[in-house]
Amino acid sequence: MRNLLNFLLRYNNLIVFLILEGFSLILLTGKNEYHNSRMVKTMTGITRGFDERISNARNYFNLRDINSKLALENALLRNSLKQMAGDGDRMIVEVNDTTNHQVYHYISAKIINNSVNKQKNYFTIDKGTLQGVRVDMAVTSGNSVAGIIVGCSENFSVAISLLNLDFRVSARIKTNGYFGSLSWDGHSYRTAVLNDIPQHISVSVGDTIETTSYSAIFPEGIGIGTVTDVKPSGSDFYFIRVGLFTDFKKLAYVDVIGSLKRTERLGLENKFQ
Repeated sequence: MRNLLNFLLRYNNLIVFLILEGFSLILLTGKNEYHNSRMVKTMTGITRGFDERISNARNYFNLRDINSKLALENALLRNSLKQMAGDGDRMIVEVNDTTNHQVYHYISAKIINNSVNKQKNYFTIDKGTLQGVRVDMAVTSGNSVAGIIVGCSENFSVAISLLNLDFRVSARIKTNGYFGSLSWDGHSYRTAVLNDIPQHISVSVGDTIETTSYSAIFPEGIGIGTVTDVKPSGSDFYFIRVGLFTDFKKLAYVDVIGSLKRTERLGLENKFQ
């Protein structure tokens, strides 16, 4: 009680002012139709603003659940769905690619650890051998290259990131089909370098770079990025810088892709190498 009295005595002038101000506004809006309408519009606008902010806050806190659902839906919608098998939180989608006569299975996963500021970056996902993940499976974000699985435990897997000096993937220019090897040069996390493209080939800024059918890991036609810079390298090949589709600082959900015919293909090819 004493604290309340002290508060009232300390701010009595302000309290009286606010009371008089409120009374004046009531008299002004009650006797004048114009001022009344203006006051109603002002209060409505303030109320609407608070409602929008509250709604945006609720939507933000729901993003985790929404993203998780979208990751599962993305696996289901990848190409044409042929067969689905589930076991608990395991989600595997097998897709029969009739164009390339290959069969793939997709496993949605969440990134639980990631790095972009090292020369050799890796990331960890929350799926392992119990969910069907194996070494040498491709990892994509949306429809763009992210990495390759290099190690698995029962419930977790580690992938070598495209942002790793040891990462290589067969890549081609979509417009003309010429292919080379794409790698990261250790500079920006948003760019990589496409090598081995001869200078007599027409290459333009904006050309799309994608995976080839020569990779036994990635399906053909997975996006990598677009050409941002082309210049002679001092040899017979261009220096081509590629702006990556995948933003590795925002990487959250991925698809792990396995080819069911990879072992058969590699077994045959290895006999002649």
